[in-house]
Amino acid sequence: MVHVKDDGIFDAPIDRIWKYMNDEQAHQHGSFRVTKVLEEKGNAIVAEAKLGNPDGTFNVEKVRMVMNPPKGYDFEYLSGPMKGTKHSHTYTPMGHQTKVVVEGEFTVPPGMTENAVRKNALDYFAMVFEEDNSALKKYK
Repeated sequence: MVHVKDDGIFDAPIDRIWKYMNDEQAHQHGSFRVTKVLEEKGNAIVAEAKLGNPDGTFNVEKVRMVMNPPKGYDFEYLSGPMKGTKHSHTYTPMGHQTKVVVEGEFTVPPGMTENAVRKNALDYFAMVFEEDNSALKKYK
């Protein structure tokens, strides 16, 4: 497992972030798409998701997301190459901005190095952050 931690500042207040995250039409990503919700229980969902790889291909993996608004959410890969990977996203309101800290333990799939996993995770989080931050600036 590889420990990864990153953070960023969204140009949006916490209430807008949660409204956006719960708006399936607005909250879209190029490298992550829920294709089928398998189970909903309380504040948790288990879903099949299509996840992008650095080479442009996609994997279908089963994931669990546990939403804990407004504090954050937890994410776990239940199947696929990243099975066992877990990361948490923690939000800190800062008036008209919101800080997010992402921290987790990432599985090292066969054929990859720890450094490659760390780089891919940080690159993925940077891309998703930019997609969300850009969308949040326009989202009302």
